[in-house]
Amino acid sequence: MAKIIDRLLLFIYSLSIGVISIAAIFLLSGTNIGFSLSYIDEYNLQIAGYVIAGVLLLISLRFFYISIRRDKSSTPSIDQRTEHGDIQISMDTIENLCLKAAAKHRGVSDLKARIRVVESGLDITLRAVVDGDMSIPALTSDIQKGVHDHVEEITGIPVSSVSVYIANVTASPSFKSRVE
Repeated sequence: MAKIIDRLLLFIYSLSIGVISIAAIFLLSGTNIGFSLSYIDEYNLQIAGYVIAGVLLLISLRFFYISIRRDKSSTPSIDQRTEHGDIQISMDTIENLCLKAAAKHRGVSDLKARIRVVESGLDITLRAVVDGDMSIPALTSDIQKGVHDHVEEITGIPVSSVSVYIANVTASPSFKSRVE
């Protein structure tokens, strides 16, 4: 939100400075500047005014460009250097790998993942809803091992921990309706 307000303020500032500098250029281009100082030559004053107005115009154009250009911020990624060059793996890719590995387990639904980079590797937190008929400790242990191994195998990035948060359980229907 602060970035949007900063850009808006920068846009307003650059637009107002631009208008003022253009008006100053037009006013200074006439022969009569509106006042006269006895110790300053009118020609030198006019040249100084042009220079100041031109510099302000250039600065305002630069600020205007910065305020309207699209932000080219890249998505967060993990950078690795190999003997053949650099590799960048986006955090979205790692998140999708975690979700894919966790979804392989039966009885798991409504998965969400959060990835943090720590000194020892990746800190992965999964949120899931599980089937109520399954052993939660056994299922979460399988999910942790599966996600840990899958992410390390695919990306080559060490995984320091995989935390699983069970948000809810779903009750499986005890009977199935028959259609006749």
